[in-house]
Amino acid sequence: MELALLDWIQLHLRCGFLDWLMPFVSGLSNHGEIWILFAAVLLLLRRQRAYGLSAACALTLDLIACNLVLKPLIGRVRPFTFRPDLSLLVPPPGDASFPSGHTAAAFAVVFALKAAGSSLWRPALALAAVTAFSRLYLYVHWPTDVLGGILLGAAVGWAGAKLAEALLKTPKKD
Repeated sequence: MELALLDWIQLHLRCGFLDWLMPFVSGLSNHGEIWILFAAVLLLLRRQRAYGLSAACALTLDLIACNLVLKPLIGRVRPFTFRPDLSLLVPPPGDASFPSGHTAAAFAVVFALKAAGSSLWRPALALAAVTAFSRLYLYVHWPTDVLGGILLGAAVGWAGAKLAEALLKTPKKD
């Protein structure tokens, strides 16, 4: 069923504009770059620092959970391996498929911002949603990989916000 959905996307939605846009959007998050940059900018802005710390904590938890624990543990094969005739628009990723790291990082920031009380979660959600879809469009993740990334992102995003809150409440020693 998952291959059928990916094939439907290829058959009905693939076009020149999206063939350009989806690799670009996906590339923004190849190693979490856009989300790391976003967290760093927030950390530099005094009034946004708590939100930046929440996002940074969430991204750190995501890195550990997704890339160091789940991907190696589960080791799921990517969908493009079942369609060798498909011309990929991006270089084939070399790691395991589940969960989608791009999606998990994006939604980690969204949920961290939401849990921390920032209204910035709304524009972050727009980019996160397009990023998640790009992984399906590019045929590099199964739909359940993306769903798993969203759920993991929600969990580590919430945990990152709570961790940041605890860190900010920790009394400083003189």
